[in-house]
Amino acid sequence: MTRHLPPRDDPSVTILIVDDHPVTREGLAALLSRQPGFRVCGEAEGIPGALRQVAAAVPDLVVVDVSLKDGNGLDLVKRLRDRFPRVKVLVWSMYPDAMYARRAVQAGAAGYINKGSSPDAIMGAIRHVLAGEVFLSPEVTQSVLHAVAGNGYRDEDPISSLSDRELEIFHLIGLGLDTHETASRLHLSPKTVETYRTRIRAKLGAETGTAVLRSAIRWVLENG
Repeated sequence: MTRHLPPRDDPSVTILIVDDHPVTREGLAALLSRQPGFRVCGEAEGIPGALRQVAAAVPDLVVVDVSLKDGNGLDLVKRLRDRFPRVKVLVWSMYPDAMYARRAVQAGAAGYINKGSSPDAIMGAIRHVLAGEVFLSPEVTQSVLHAVAGNGYRDEDPISSLSDRELEIFHLIGLGLDTHETASRLHLSPKTVETYRTRIRAKLGAETGTAVLRSAIRWVLENG
C-alpha cells in the first residue's frame, strides 16, 4: 500500500484517502498533488488501516468512500468522530447525494461530494471542509439541516429505517445485482448479504423478494 509521508516540518495540509479502489485513490492523490499546499499523507482501503494511519499521521482531512473493503465508510466516520474529533472528514461516493449526504453528516462528516463531480467541485468541497464549513449539494442541504436540527422533520418512508449497510444493499438490488454480485462488490460473504436482504424485506414489510426488487428499482429510478 502506497504511503505519502511528508517531512515533519512540511507546512502542507495533509490528507488521508480511504477508498477500496486503488485507481480511484491514485486519481484523487494525483488531483491533490497538483494543488499548492496539499499533500496526501496516506492511503487505506479499509477501516483498520485507516484508523492506524490516522493515529500515526493525524491528518487535517480524511476523505472516505461509503463502500470499503471491510465495512461501511459511515462506520469509519463514526469511529473517527469518537476517537479523533479534531480530524475533519469528507465523504465521497458514487451514490447519489440523496442517499447518503444526510447520513454522512449525522455520522460526523463535515461534508459529502459525489465522485462524479468535476475536479473543481471536489477541490471546492475539500476547501470548504478544511475551512471549517459544511459542504453539501444545494439539493440536499435543506433536508440535512432539518434532520440534524430536529425541527419536526420526520421521514415516513420505511426505507429510512434501513441501516447504512442495508440501504447500500437495497440500492444494489435496485441496480439488478444478485446476492453473489452484491457480495463481490461489497467484499462480503453471500450468506451475510442474504441476511441483510432478509432484514430489508422485514423492515419494508415486503411479502416476497420480488416485492423488494420492485421497490428497490423504483427507488433507484426516483433517486438517481
